[in-house]
Amino acid sequence: MTDPNGSSPAAGAPHRWRALAVLAFTQFLLILDTAIINVAVPSIGADLHISPTGLSWVANAYLITFGGLLLLGGRSADHVGRRRIFVIGLVVLVVGSAVGAVANSAGLLIAGRAIQGLAAALAAAAALALVLGIFPEGPERHRALGIFAAMAGAGGAVGTVLGGVLTDSFGWRSTFLLNVVAGAVLVVFALRLVPDVRAPRDRRAFDALGAVTVTAGLGLLAYALVSTGDIGWLAGRTVGAAALAVLCLVAFVFVERGSSHPLVPLGIFRRRRLRTANILGGLAQLVLFPTFFFVSIYLQDVLGYSPLGGGLGLLPMSLMVIAVAPTCERLIARFGLEVVMTTGFVLVGVGMLWLSRLSADGDFVSEVLGPTVILGVGLPLATVTTNVAATAEAADNEVGLASGLINTSQQIGAVVGLAVMAGVAAARTSQVTGDDPVRLETATTAGFQTAFLVGAVVSLVAAVAAVRLRQGRPAPVDQATVSGR
Repeated sequence: MTDPNGSSPAAGAPHRWRALAVLAFTQFLLILDTAIINVAVPSIGADLHISPTGLSWVANAYLITFGGLLLLGGRSADHVGRRRIFVIGLVVLVVGSAVGAVANSAGLLIAGRAIQGLAAALAAAAALALVLGIFPEGPERHRALGIFAAMAGAGGAVGTVLGGVLTDSFGWRSTFLLNVVAGAVLVVFALRLVPDVRAPRDRRAFDALGAVTVTAGLGLLAYALVSTGDIGWLAGRTVGAAALAVLCLVAFVFVERGSSHPLVPLGIFRRRRLRTANILGGLAQLVLFPTFFFVSIYLQDVLGYSPLGGGLGLLPMSLMVIAVAPTCERLIARFGLEVVMTTGFVLVGVGMLWLSRLSADGDFVSEVLGPTVILGVGLPLATVTTNVAATAEAADNEVGLASGLINTSQQIGAVVGLAVMAGVAAARTSQVTGDDPVRLETATTAGFQTAFLVGAVVSLVAAVAAVRLRQGRPAPVDQATVSGR
């Protein structure tokens, strides 16, 4: 039940922390799912006889649908209902995971992963919108967002380790079955514990043409980016997909300008803090998302760790995320949002700079532990504060939109980061191997060094932008801005 203003009685009750547990655990599951599959991919390829290119699409199918549908998922939460979209996302996750569990071919498995990506887009956007709706602006919301971020960090750590344990002990299909069981349990708890927090009633028509053009544009953009790892940046398929993405996104802008009820009121981008926070959120993931993969590969391919050992090597960083994220509320209250954000990006830059000094003959304690612990501190400071800044100015009927925007920025940033930094690492590795033949471990490490150095530069540029954000204060939300006029 909701009152005429769209608020829920449960939203202001102590039960909101139980609701947060459901929402945060869903975020944990979505991140855990990505990490688990990355570990299980070699076993999947051997069992189903899938080529390396086909295996890459086991991951890519998820990234494309996730990145392409996040914005639509967030706006749907505003129009259809946040809890409804959240529960639909969980149900779709169960379906997609079940398809993956019984898959006996590459095509069926990739289809299951695409369905999981759709589910993640709906559940992730709606979950953040629900957190923002349940917790009022202020310290409690900041604390809730910190816990939300901590669970995401825990998902990355647990997923890497659990993926190795499940795959070794029960086979790769168990990684999909875990989602079936966990998703079904979360549906039950969501219906019981998560309040139906709604935006003020909006009877306006849904902008179907805007939804089609922006979803196609973002999906094609994600497709073009993930294709670079298989066929290169200048391949016809990559360039063609990128060109179609640009055309769709340009068409989307024209559609929104001419729509009386736009899916995304373009006036929202006139808010400087929201615009800058989305850019910074994308830059944070551009740097941090590839780091998990590079460090894991370095530990396994260079230092000779097992897959499980490579996952455990990331545990200190994830534990730091879990420890630091819940303290963000107190840090923001004491030092201010922009100071904490800037500090986070500076720490990320320092950690990346330290990682750029990896050596092929090093060890975990001297080469990896220190910088990853620093990254574990900087990551939540950067991500929690960008989430806060990106959603602070949202009106009640824009919460889903704001959460969809920041989620989309972060997801596209992650896809761009993996494509760009993997390309940088591969180019440097080839250069070292070609100019002066050396051990593969030495060439691989040289590639990682260059990629981490690029990440350090991006992080420090983001820190400067965060300092500039301090010069702008939140603008009042008026109806003209909301309508995009």
